[in-house]
Amino acid sequence: MATAPKEAENAIGLEEIHSERKEPPKEKTFTVEEAVETIGFGRFHIMLFLIMGSTGVVEAMEIMLIAVVSPLIQCEWQLQDWQVALVTTMVFFGYMVFSIVLGLLADRYGRWKILLLSFLWAAYFSLLTSFAPSYIWFVFLRAMVGGGVSGHAQGLIIKTEFLPTKYRGYMLPLSQVFWLAGSLLIIGLASVVNPTIGWRWLIRIASIPGILLILVFKFIPESARYNVSTGNTGAALATLQRIARINRAAGPEGQLREPAKERRGSFKDLIHPKYLRTTLQIWIIWLGIAFAYYGVILASAELLERDLVCGSAAPALQDSRDDSEESHSPCHCRLFGPAAYQSMIISTAGEIALNPVNILCINLLGRRLSLCITMGCTALFFLLLNICTSSAGTVGFLFMLRALVSANFNTIYIYTAEVYPTTMRALGMGTSGALCRVGAMVAPFISQVLISASFLGALCLFSSVCIICAISAVTLPIETKGRALQQVK
Repeated sequence: MATAPKEAENAIGLEEIHSERKEPPKEKTFTVEEAVETIGFGRFHIMLFLIMGSTGVVEAMEIMLIAVVSPLIQCEWQLQDWQVALVTTMVFFGYMVFSIVLGLLADRYGRWKILLLSFLWAAYFSLLTSFAPSYIWFVFLRAMVGGGVSGHAQGLIIKTEFLPTKYRGYMLPLSQVFWLAGSLLIIGLASVVNPTIGWRWLIRIASIPGILLILVFKFIPESARYNVSTGNTGAALATLQRIARINRAAGPEGQLREPAKERRGSFKDLIHPKYLRTTLQIWIIWLGIAFAYYGVILASAELLERDLVCGSAAPALQDSRDDSEESHSPCHCRLFGPAAYQSMIISTAGEIALNPVNILCINLLGRRLSLCITMGCTALFFLLLNICTSSAGTVGFLFMLRALVSANFNTIYIYTAEVYPTTMRALGMGTSGALCRVGAMVAPFISQVLISASFLGALCLFSSVCIICAISAVTLPIETKGRALQQVK
């Protein structure tokens, strides 16, 4: 009989233990990365691609503007070659300084706000440039334009942070189409506007696309990844739900959970042991790519302007103008004709020639190896420019060079946006952009000044820098192909 109470007591004890082991059901949660992948690619991303991609049109027009305006301001203000080169250098100086500042601010206050601010800034100072009364004012105002244009990179970051992983390697390189469109547009406009109503009206007309683009920014939300990094999960969730509605897709179930990272946009993070080597090698590559890219652009203008064939200037045509004061001046006018604009359009069109191959290589071989290959080919084609050939042959080499340097930019843009976490992505892009402009600032003095003194020496310098970049690319410690975007360090 005594065993009955004991059995009852044991039964009660087992029941209590069993009840204690029962855990409440876990609440489902998801991250921004999981939400982006679940929602997938759709109509929102097409709209994002068109609007944010169009920032490349505006940036290309503002940067390429100097190449088509330089001969005119040289003639109007009787400038020497180094003074013309200084204009380009100061544009990139403004870009370099503001690139770091705006990258820092974008990580702290948001990508969308800085993008809008940069467009307003660039449009304002670009319009003022058209009223520049002197060379000094022109240089200062274009430097301010360069500062505003530096913030346009936030458009690429917003695209990167909204795109699913498997689409980044395809959609981001396609953005090069917009840069090509901007470059061709400004050259086409220059061929019509410069000879008729002048370079001042060209600058005013070139400002219109940027002003129009500002009006459609309202359709693109702030980055959900940025909102989560600031602890604003409500805004991030609302953005993700809006994307799901536009794409007509179902979002993930549960609550959005991701720890907020208090410190954002810190330079210490860039030189943290985890990213130090990556950062230093990225800076080298950005500097070298910009040096080569703008070197090609400015050297193209110089080659076409001076009619260089086989490394020496063609004899100048003798006519009645030879006795004029202008032709005896060390800074006489050498204006572009229809043939020069046509050749610039052909060489510029080369920027899209390797885009399909570049996209294929990026997604099959990875970012590092693809960049190494294109940088090595760029070095080779710089040396080929020294071969004695016809004008058509020179244009052909320039066409391939533009294709290769464009592919280089495509790859390094994607890699830099992917390798850094959200809390330092804008700053990483900003500092890389600053180093990029250091290369761009040096390029004019090589492609517009040194090339006149030593054609082969200038080409060897460009080629050597490209080889260094190729080595840096293949030895990068992190491959980002198929890698999810990191939220925190």
